[in-house]
Amino acid sequence: MNDTAPQQHQQKKILLVTAHPEPRSLNASLAAFAAEHLRTAGHEVQVSDLYAMKWKATVDADDFPDEAGDRRLEVMAASERATLAGRLSADVAAEQEKVRWSDAVILQFPMWWFSMPAILKGWVDRVFTAGFGYGPALPPPYTGSALEGRRALVSVTAGARESSFSDRGIHGRLADVLHPVQHGLFWFTGMAPLEPFVMYNANALPEERFEAAKREYGRRLDGLFTDEPVPFRSLTGGDYDHDMRLLPGVETPGTSGLDLHIRPHN
Repeated sequence: MNDTAPQQHQQKKILLVTAHPEPRSLNASLAAFAAEHLRTAGHEVQVSDLYAMKWKATVDADDFPDEAGDRRLEVMAASERATLAGRLSADVAAEQEKVRWSDAVILQFPMWWFSMPAILKGWVDRVFTAGFGYGPALPPPYTGSALEGRRALVSVTAGARESSFSDRGIHGRLADVLHPVQHGLFWFTGMAPLEPFVMYNANALPEERFEAAKREYGRRLDGLFTDEPVPFRSLTGGDYDHDMRLLPGVETPGTSGLDLHIRPHN
């Protein structure tokens, strides 16, 4: 046996963040399936069920207990001071510890108005503070940044049909719709995003389709640490100028839009 071979079945730690108000929903079922599947495979799983936790979605002065009440709240500066001093509100600090603990983060949510539910956006807003997910005290974004070494997976349900989220679909390409999460959250903070797992036509799902979807989701979960992530370009890899603009000519001819920020296949 080659001792240098990758340990694909090594126990890992996964944080599963789920956002749906109904505990009998499709999203809740997918979250429960993922947690059981990963645990059966020998991994450790923590679940943050944001609705069950009654998560506060808004950033405000209560997140930074040491800030003077008469001082103008500058969120980035206040969050960095509180983060670096270990003085964030207890709920935010607890979620940051879960992210630090994890080897992978899975976000499970329904697509509402072409984005994540407000409660999950509020989890991102409050947890990924300056000094934790970004900021001058950390490596530059879009590279080996604050949370490097972690995998990230979006599992999303959408009521629309798959064809409507295609290159000529009326909703736009799903990769573009999810770009703020895949690139703007995961890759910005150094996590390696995988291709999302998506369930379309989610409002009327027969049991046989759900069973087939679980099998496919199980395969994606099995590849959480072995599948190739989306090959986004690094900010420090020589492809961008000082103003963070992609240099001319580094893309494959004909590439446009958000695809410019994906490395071409060799």
